[in-house]
Amino acid sequence: MVVVMSTDADEAQIDAVVDRVNAAGGEAFVSRGVSRTIIGLVGDVEQFQSLNLRALPGVTEVLRVSVPYKLVSRQNHPRMSTVYVGGVPIGPDSFTLIAGPCAVETAEQTLAAAQMAKAAGAVLLRGGAFKPRTSPYAFQGLGRAGLEILAEVRAETGLPVVTEVVDAHDVELVASYADMLQVGTRNMANFALLQAVGEAGRPVLLKRGMSATVEEWLMAAEYVAQRGNLDIVLCERGIRTFETATRNTLDISAIPIAHGLSHLPVVVDPSHAGGRRDLVVPLSKAAIAAGADGIIVDVHPTPETALCDGPQALVNDDLRALAQAVRLLPPLLGRVPHLEDQPRSPKAGTAPAADPAAAPGSVPADATGAVGATAAGAGAPQLIPQ
Repeated sequence: MVVVMSTDADEAQIDAVVDRVNAAGGEAFVSRGVSRTIIGLVGDVEQFQSLNLRALPGVTEVLRVSVPYKLVSRQNHPRMSTVYVGGVPIGPDSFTLIAGPCAVETAEQTLAAAQMAKAAGAVLLRGGAFKPRTSPYAFQGLGRAGLEILAEVRAETGLPVVTEVVDAHDVELVASYADMLQVGTRNMANFALLQAVGEAGRPVLLKRGMSATVEEWLMAAEYVAQRGNLDIVLCERGIRTFETATRNTLDISAIPIAHGLSHLPVVVDPSHAGGRRDLVVPLSKAAIAAGADGIIVDVHPTPETALCDGPQALVNDDLRALAQAVRLLPPLLGRVPHLEDQPRSPKAGTAPAADPAAAPGSVPADATGAVGATAAGAGAPQLIPQ
């Protein structure tokens, strides 16, 4: 059962609901979103119905939710949510391009990748300081030094940072640098980590486990929401199947299915799904057509020397093709592009303040200027997907 509080409900009214539920032998979990607060109830539903919670001040409605993921369910929250990351929206009316290096290797490499990403239209910077790898001998990331590099690049480019946290003990550290915390595919079922990021006060990008069902994915999101954080973005990154032609099999059907079951935004990672540079743009187009709220891709200035996932990192012509796709296709589906000089929303889900100074991109002019002219007319400001 879920109690939906009004937008102007105060702490005393929220506490009154929690106290009444606790007195009846139940448990109440408070989750605060951008615009409203939701209280998830665990216990005897029949007993809760006798408490007359709907009559309490500040309560908008009381819902009996049949699915196990109550807080992230569309039954509880019919309207799709928008999550703000450093003021950048991810949600149903926009399209968000997240790009950057899979791993932070050096300050120079990370800045160059960020400039490439921004020139292609990215409004959020991805970059891994901690890298969970299949092999213990593979590059594991720079750790704190990588986080410091990401903070410096954010100050240089103005791009909010999305980075992965792999251990519950590191959540406080990573959250002090990041605008959004990423939980990777290998940690989707790390319940201690999910609970920790739920308490960290940062938006969360939750990747689907490589062998997880959609319901298991949503249940993982419920762990985050139960700890008070509804600023969650789901990420479909491919699942493991018998097919060996690709690194993973991108489950395009998961996008409309997740949208139908949950109010959370869904983005797609075509880089880790395909594992090959030549597949990233076609898979990105498919994700846009299927209704994804954004994509997250790998970019590297010299992929042949990359310490992690170089074969899937975009450069040159592929990056130009991606820039064109994310400018031209989302408007056909009713998603409104965001002008580069338009102020970002100051809503919740923001993190350490970033210097708005922007560094020049390294993508040739025809990747931005020509495409921008096609989309908005000659001389118009460059269109950047939201």
